[in-house]
Amino acid sequence: MYSKNLIKGTLQTIILKQLEENGRMYGYEITQKVKEISDGKIEITEGALYPTLHKLEAEGVVTTEKEFIGKRVRKYYTLTPSGNKVTSEKSIELADFIATISQILQPKPSA
Repeated sequence: MYSKNLIKGTLQTIILKQLEENGRMYGYEITQKVKEISDGKIEITEGALYPTLHKLEAEGVVTTEKEFIGKRVRKYYTLTPSGNKVTSEKSIELADFIATISQILQPKPSA
């Protein structure tokens, strides 16, 4: 499992990418999908997930929809049109960052 500090810097992008690929999702579903895809290396806690989702909602990047399941209420999250743009921008930025970090960690031999 990766450190909380590494995950913290990429959490928005991870969440947004899941919503882009899977459409409408609820919080626990997001955490389980990320855990599954990462073979358990990335575990998102509720304490990290929900503040991030609330921030994204306040910024207009995601919308929410409540659905009653028996006596429980489940909150689903969906990307807005601007959320799709933000997801693309953040994905490109993170990919570039990873490439830059790779260059730092594994520099090419000089000629």
